[in-house]
Amino acid sequence: MSVAVKIGKRAIKAAHGVLDTVVLMSLMLLITIGCYAMWDSNQVTGAASAARYEIYKPTAENAGEAFTRLQAINTDVCAWLTVYGTNIDYPVVQGRNNLKYVNTNAEGKYSLSGAIFIDASSSRNFSDFNSIIYGHHMEKQVMFGEIGNFADQKYFEARPYGMLYYDGKEYGLEFFAFIHTSAYDYQIFHPRVTGQPAQQAYLDRIGEMAIHSRDIGVDTSDRIILLATCSSSSTSGRDILIGRITYETFNESETNKLIGESKAVDGLPGLWESIPLWGKIIIVILLVLFLVLILFLIMRNKRRRNHRNLQYEG
Repeated sequence: MSVAVKIGKRAIKAAHGVLDTVVLMSLMLLITIGCYAMWDSNQVTGAASAARYEIYKPTAENAGEAFTRLQAINTDVCAWLTVYGTNIDYPVVQGRNNLKYVNTNAEGKYSLSGAIFIDASSSRNFSDFNSIIYGHHMEKQVMFGEIGNFADQKYFEARPYGMLYYDGKEYGLEFFAFIHTSAYDYQIFHPRVTGQPAQQAYLDRIGEMAIHSRDIGVDTSDRIILLATCSSSSTSGRDILIGRITYETFNESETNKLIGESKAVDGLPGLWESIPLWGKIIIVILLVLFLVLILFLIMRNKRRRNHRNLQYEG
């Protein structure tokens, strides 16, 4: 075997070793980045969880004292919103503009998840004909991440009620429509509509646009509330759940019963959705490691074939 051939074989072997190392290091880097991304996402959604604010929720037991403590921390806090049958259970704030609480939480601290906030031009005491409340569309059912679920008819029908607390009193929410529209639909994103003709036109437009609705006899004498968030179906799309504010409050057990009946029909939720975050991370790591092993075995077999060919040629 000539010296040139020997040098060539060593060069090829060294190149294969370098290539293997680069591939393995790249894959390990991807695993690390993936795990960090999932951890970081969990941190952001954890900070946005409704459980974070549970200590401030006004209840009959604390007579609103817990809520008052939150208002002492941040005077922009004006209400508490609950949508029965979901994780939407948050304080509501109002800033001097609609940008402040995009990245500021209800305690007045910087947060990527922001807060649930009422339009800056709406009345804090919900005395307007229509009030618009905004929240980020987020994963893991935090903030307004569940609003889009109301596009499903069964989901909409099983969750007709909620609660709105403000001015030291609890009010009921009766949801009657779900619509999908554009962020540039200024006919809908028009707070404080005044005048009976304009208010009726507003209700008519909601009725025309409604993907799902229920007839509860809403008219211009009512006060309605719109819960708006980004839609996952389009860049500028917005999902909006619309309800009526009532003096009558509703028992959450009624909604739980409807949800139970709905689940009995729909069956179990998807398996992946039921796996906790740490379980998903482990599954992803195992899948990547399996792919790495397969790729390593393929490359090793290819090197062996090349080595045999070189020996044959030598």
